[in-house]
Amino acid sequence: MKKSQLAERIAHDISVKIASKDFAPGDHLRAQALADTFGVSRSPIREALLILNEAGLVQKMPNRGFYVSQSADQEKTSVPPALLSEQRSPYHRIANDWRNDVLPEEVTEQFLRETYKATKAQVQEILTRAVREGWAERKAGYGWRFLNVAKSPRAFQQIYQFRMSIEPAAMLLPEYEVSRDKLEELRATQKRMLDHDIEHLPVERLLSNGAQFHEELIKFANNPYFHMALVRVNQMRRLLEYSAASTPERFIEQSTQHLAILDLLARGEILEASFAMKKHLSGAMSSKMQLIRVSDEAGRWTA
Repeated sequence: MKKSQLAERIAHDISVKIASKDFAPGDHLRAQALADTFGVSRSPIREALLILNEAGLVQKMPNRGFYVSQSADQEKTSVPPALLSEQRSPYHRIANDWRNDVLPEEVTEQFLRETYKATKAQVQEILTRAVREGWAERKAGYGWRFLNVAKSPRAFQQIYQFRMSIEPAAMLLPEYEVSRDKLEELRATQKRMLDHDIEHLPVERLLSNGAQFHEELIKFANNPYFHMALVRVNQMRRLLEYSAASTPERFIEQSTQHLAILDLLARGEILEASFAMKKHLSGAMSSKMQLIRVSDEAGRWTA
């Protein structure tokens, strides 16, 4: 990956953190801290900050460094579209080809570089992300193996059926204990999505916020096996979730339902929250299954 490409990727990731308020207006963006976070040298970090400075999200202060711009907190300010769009990136092309059985189960980095005209660094970043999202693993010897995660509408439906079985049930366990602090943290995230994030964040981040909501609630059951199972199936459904990401209206509906479930839990209405969770998952399954089938019939895969 050329330095400019790496810098653009880092600029994208920093812009997402700004849009999601992980970095607030006025925060000092220290180059060394960012270099440690992204595992790179300070040079691409500085280039990324200059990109964001030109976009107006970051302000360079003479002899002081880079700070998140105050204008980044204004509703009209959004992440530059060029920094948000990943739909045609090599990552999504490879993921799409694996989902559609174009790629073999086992590949080498050299094969991916030649097939997708990607650099060594790009391929390594793609594979690292694929491992993190649960659909690839490094072979014990040489090369990589793509995992047989949910790649068909039927598999996606089965995952949602499984979730409808365990998530509402976890709420009814005697050990289920709600954390008020965590409820407020989750509420803040969902409200931020409704107020700002749905319009400004990439699909990857929105899906991650949704998965985190469900994973945090199932932790209240104090049974690690429920949590581990949910984390695993959330990873397995990630590829098809991109196809079912739908419209902003769907994310608005999702966050609104999440807030309603949080309200029930805050009032101690656990049985009602369990019923609301099952209804929420059932509705999500129905709407997403329809979108996946439409996407498959059209012969396309969108992020």
